[in-house]
Amino acid sequence: MSHRLEGKVSIVTGAAQGIGAYYARGLAGEGAKVILADVKDCKKAEEAVKKEVEGAEYFSVHCDVSDENSVSALFDKAIGQFGRVDILVNNAAFFSGLGRQPFEEISVEEWDKVMGINLRGVFLCCRAATPIMRRQKYGKIVNIASDTMMKGTPNFAHYVSSKGGVVAFTRAISKEVGVDGICVNSVAPGLTTTDAMQAEPGYSEDRFARTVSSRAIPRIQEPNDLVGTVIFLSSPDSDFITGQCIVVNGGDNLY
Repeated sequence: MSHRLEGKVSIVTGAAQGIGAYYARGLAGEGAKVILADVKDCKKAEEAVKKEVEGAEYFSVHCDVSDENSVSALFDKAIGQFGRVDILVNNAAFFSGLGRQPFEEISVEEWDKVMGINLRGVFLCCRAATPIMRRQKYGKIVNIASDTMMKGTPNFAHYVSSKGGVVAFTRAISKEVGVDGICVNSVAPGLTTTDAMQAEPGYSEDRFARTVSSRAIPRIQEPNDLVGTVIFLSSPDSDFITGQCIVVNGGDNLY
């Protein structure tokens, strides 16, 4: 059976758990070689790739996407192992455990931490990937945003602003790299249940009730709901799509 991503090399940031781990398995399932990058241990995610995808080629790298040297080392390792990078999924983000509070009460330190991971991390990874993809005259970059940037979710200004920045950055750089055969798009998920969320103290599906009730498809969003869109944007099927943001949230109408 042919695979849409056969022979392609992909990097997924924030791949140790949650949605990122699903992206890694999905890309591997379509034939891509996968580098799982995270500040956390990726062993569990690697085991899942091995279990679910026979013959998968993968390895993990400790990477802090907010650190320029760490990002450079990630791409050096990818090139050293596989010789190219065709797909970059910028998924790493500071979300789980991030408290909600009025914007006047957000400390400068917390604001900077959110921006450092959620926005500077995307910038640094795209900047590292682009010269490689330019040499290849081909590349797919998928930046993970959030539908919060359209809702203007209250008491979450740092996170919402960072994800709005991801969409704007995606559109801006798509105009610069399209001539080199590089497509840059973003995906904006709705509120998605993950293993990290479920592990939080006091987790309850009740917290999803309002969002579920506002959706055209009234159910809790799960990581697998996002994988197909990321694979599509990583594949030749989307070779004439760039600078776009695809919202995957079951038709949530809260904006």
